[in-house]
Amino acid sequence: MTKTKVSRYDVAEHLRTPEEMALYLEACIEESDGDAAFIAKALGDIARAQGMSKVAKDAGLSRESLYKALSGDRTPSFETILKVMSALGLKLRAEAMPTVD
Repeated sequence: MTKTKVSRYDVAEHLRTPEEMALYLEACIEESDGDAAFIAKALGDIARAQGMSKVAKDAGLSRESLYKALSGDRTPSFETILKVMSALGLKLRAEAMPTVD
């Protein structure tokens, strides 16, 4: 019997364009069910795709604090989220939710 070799899937390796990154974040926000740490982890995936050192520098944060903030183990401050979004070249938008009568 032969063993099947598998490798760990890393979404950051597949986020190549700004459009892919924005769509990934949008999908994660929709699936998060309000879990801020889940969304922070998605931002971390995008930051790794662009290069953590570059994103940290552009956001005005240390690389270590950026890793911690976007690890998914904690909920970063809204200020940190806004800095990271800007450094990633992503915009935060609001959209009205459909109402149910």
